[in-house]
Amino acid sequence: MAVFLPALKIALPYITQAVAAAIPAFTSRPANGKTDDVVPEQIAELQAAVTQNAETVQGLAVQMKEIIKDADAGMAAMQQQITMLRRVVILCLGAVAVGIVVIIWLLAQ
Repeated sequence: MAVFLPALKIALPYITQAVAAAIPAFTSRPANGKTDDVVPEQIAELQAAVTQNAETVQGLAVQMKEIIKDADAGMAAMQQQITMLRRVVILCLGAVAVGIVVIIWLLAQ
């Protein structure tokens, strides 16, 4: 869940832009009721909104790809650290076991 918080913070401004572009303010109809001139204008507005929406989605996809790549790199680094720490713990347990054996041997003499 924590991985998605930075992605969400990055994506929110673009989502609002996409929503604003997807809900264009249509050209108002003239009072006399002729819609022949308004329809092509509304179609052009919709096409512009769709184009802007597609560009925004493409930008989001690129950013999400980078976030996922960074998360994978971080996960690989953490896996290496876990492996190293596991080895250190095993070495420490071995040293403790040797120390206990030496103490028991010294007490037995």
